[in-house]
Amino acid sequence: MYIFGYGSLINADSRQRTGNTGEAIPVVVEGLQRYWGKIEGSYPISPLVVIPQQGQCNGVLVEVDAIALAEFDKREHGYQRIEIKLNNITCVGKSTVEVTGPVWVYVNDDFCSPCHQKPIIQSYVDTVLAGCLAISPQFAEQFMSTTKGWQHAYENDRHQPKYGNLAHVFEQDKDIIDQLVQSAIIQSHR
Repeated sequence: MYIFGYGSLINADSRQRTGNTGEAIPVVVEGLQRYWGKIEGSYPISPLVVIPQQGQCNGVLVEVDAIALAEFDKREHGYQRIEIKLNNITCVGKSTVEVTGPVWVYVNDDFCSPCHQKPIIQSYVDTVLAGCLAISPQFAEQFMSTTKGWQHAYENDRHQPKYGNLAHVFEQDKDIIDQLVQSAIIQSHR
């Protein structure tokens, strides 16, 4: 079985903090829309959420066993795990895989817009985009263009990261990440 990771799970270092997975396979899933969203409960930040809706979302498929799936279920508390139809999944680039078994995604349609108390935070963005850049610059650009909500409250917490699953981000990637974010914020205000 597989998990479709569309946020921090794109980043290999972040995934490994939770459980063992197979190799990440870059894909695009039709019928999911990604948002920045504030979730009521224990999250002190506004994480990424997807909902079944017209749109597309890039991310990675990672193979998991039942033990790892249970660990990811704990990590993704506040989300509901649902199955994705296999015909909605397209491999990106040179990736090809014969998917056998169910593909799960964590969704949450009960979210609000990020606010100053629970903003989009840089350390979370850094983790996700470092994972995207490890695949390709184009994959990172697609992530930016298919994610809604960049116009909401944003906090640069690099000096004191708030994100608990922060993964290693290369220094040379930070300038690229900053340019991508700035461009997305400008586009969202048009």
